[in-house]
Amino acid sequence: MIGMDSETITASALLLCSLAIYSYALKKKRIIQKKHRKRRWWITTIHRNRSSATMEKLLNELVAEPSDEFKKFSRMSLNDFEYLLSRISRRISKQDTQLRKAIPARIRLAITLRYLATGDDYGSLHYLFKVSPQAISEIIPEVCHALCEVLKDEIKTKFHFFTHLYTTRIY
Repeated sequence: MIGMDSETITASALLLCSLAIYSYALKKKRIIQKKHRKRRWWITTIHRNRSSATMEKLLNELVAEPSDEFKKFSRMSLNDFEYLLSRISRRISKQDTQLRKAIPARIRLAITLRYLATGDDYGSLHYLFKVSPQAISEIIPEVCHALCEVLKDEIKTKFHFFTHLYTTRIY
């Protein structure tokens, strides 16, 4: 600081303080703008326009076809579908909320049966039923679990078969 007078030092200090305050103000402005940015939809247009009527329409058209289109679609008869639905509907039904309507049990079962019948990936089921892949990834295991619980006395799995063999050999 040799050769600098007090006015130059004061001016330099004021300049540095001004730059620091300006930098702080810009940073604060960016934070405020981030908070007030335009909100995006959390749901895509294909799902926003979805209603239970559009999902039910597909099933109703398949049921109305006289050429067993429903059986080709789900790999089971309509009577079997209705029987399964009556058995598991209480377990797989969800309540509507103020934000959205729940996916009906009938559609949840149809999605699962279509997945089990064809092995379609969640993306193709997403376009077929207008249900997001994330929702489908929750629906399928939930419905499969409900089917296993309801039908556990009517089906025999390999696990039960091997458990039976193992326990009979021990005793």
